[in-house]
Amino acid sequence: MKRLAFFAVAFFMLVSLSTRAQKFAYVDSQYILDNIPEFAEAQAQLDELSNQWQKEIDVKFGEVDRMYKEFQAQSVLLPEDMKKKKEQEIIDAEKEAKNLQRSRFGKDGDLFKKRQEFVKPIQEKIYNAIQDIATSNNYAVIFDKGGSLSILFANPKYDISDEVLDKLGASLSGRKGKKGAPGETGGGKTGETGGGNPAGDKSGKK
Repeated sequence: MKRLAFFAVAFFMLVSLSTRAQKFAYVDSQYILDNIPEFAEAQAQLDELSNQWQKEIDVKFGEVDRMYKEFQAQSVLLPEDMKKKKEQEIIDAEKEAKNLQRSRFGKDGDLFKKRQEFVKPIQEKIYNAIQDIATSNNYAVIFDKGGSLSILFANPKYDISDEVLDKLGASLSGRKGKKGAPGETGGGKTGETGGGNPAGDKSGKK
């Protein structure tokens, strides 16, 4: 299953009134998802449903193709009224197949609804974990490196993705997909700045 485009932890503000310095961090939502077993299970279920529904649709279109070939072979022998009847049957069968395809895979279709059903609870767990960490550590901003927000550079020392996974109880061994600068590791560290670039402005580090 391709990376789902349905998830982005947008940055949110928890500004502390007690200090002028702003603490910040970022997460990689895709890395977090890739290391949560429930997400892999959800994707497997979605893949199974998708394959099952695609086979159902293929059968419908296969029947349309069979009807059309049969009509071509018999059309020269059919009277005009029978031709029109057969043509309408083919049109109706094709419309039924397309409607089924749309209901399964179209916008707000069955696959979309199932994805929401399976993935939304996982997203909420991740968001709650991030919110708890942000509140506990008094972070002003948390960015999502894996979302739609463009981050040109992100120092891995400010990546709290593993801290989020720890809070979610994800296994520490064998975590996959971690990306960082050579020689750098994550580990939940954060930086402080008086208002510079939160994606890694070295001038503001404490």
